[in-house]
Amino acid sequence: MSVKVSELTKIYGEQKAVHNVSFEAKKGEILGFLGPNGAGKTTTMKILTCFIPQTSGKAAVCGYDVAEDSMAVRERIGYLPENNPLYKDMYVKEYLGFIARMHHVKSGQKRIAEMIEMTGLGREQNKLIGTLSKGYRQRVGLAQAMLHDPEVLILDEPTSGLDPNQLVEIRSVIKQLGKEKTVIFSTHIMQEVQALCDRVLIINKGNIVANDPIEELTNRIKGETIVTVEFHQQANENKLAGIRHVKTVKALGKNRWQLSADSAHDVRGDIFRFAVDNNLTLLEMHKETLSVEDVFQELTRGGNERMRE
Repeated sequence: MSVKVSELTKIYGEQKAVHNVSFEAKKGEILGFLGPNGAGKTTTMKILTCFIPQTSGKAAVCGYDVAEDSMAVRERIGYLPENNPLYKDMYVKEYLGFIARMHHVKSGQKRIAEMIEMTGLGREQNKLIGTLSKGYRQRVGLAQAMLHDPEVLILDEPTSGLDPNQLVEIRSVIKQLGKEKTVIFSTHIMQEVQALCDRVLIINKGNIVANDPIEELTNRIKGETIVTVEFHQQANENKLAGIRHVKTVKALGKNRWQLSADSAHDVRGDIFRFAVDNNLTLLEMHKETLSVEDVFQELTRGGNERMRE
């Protein structure tokens, strides 16, 4: 595994910022690291990047312990912090040259040119960083994180401040990098998670509450299946309520209904048979599914008791 974390704990005074956190991330995987503000995301990232020490537990990057081999870890990690600290009085290309020398990058100018092209900084490369917009500063931060071709990328809110066109470009870069590197990134944009991530890790109050492949994440919640149906003719509400496994029926308009059932049962087949038996023409039937945002809200707002064991 490129990243392996075992029972990681960080205590500030009497507060446990991170409590017994364990997870792994492998090469060729994009791991979305989610959680509300103050949940422990940034603390975990800072421990992995050797900015702060853990109180207890273990963390290793590419086989190197973050506490015992911090220099080896730093050589193999590219890090974009949440606040993206940059030398604002340096020019973009000058700054990247400085970072290249810090990492002893071979063929530094060639690599800098590659990063400038990859992050779309071509027109800005000769400008002072302090004069750039927030979006372009984020691009500079991404460029410096990738400059030394690290095996692991840790990105804290990497798309913050980007406009819609920039978002598409940077997401494409992250997706491409995720094919050959380990990428761990945090974001509050749930559509971004669904578009980019192979797996999602959700942390709440310092504890991991979900660690699942993106396609299985919604199964963490025991809840209801909602099906919206529309018939050509008027249906009888009492008869709709009598369909097997249907729990509630709600009228949405003329001949349009919303039916709920336990998530363990797919009632669409029963609804179709109901329409046939009652000589109803079925115009529409749509099953609503939980999004990553739905699951995130459920798991971080006191909904943990509904998690699947």
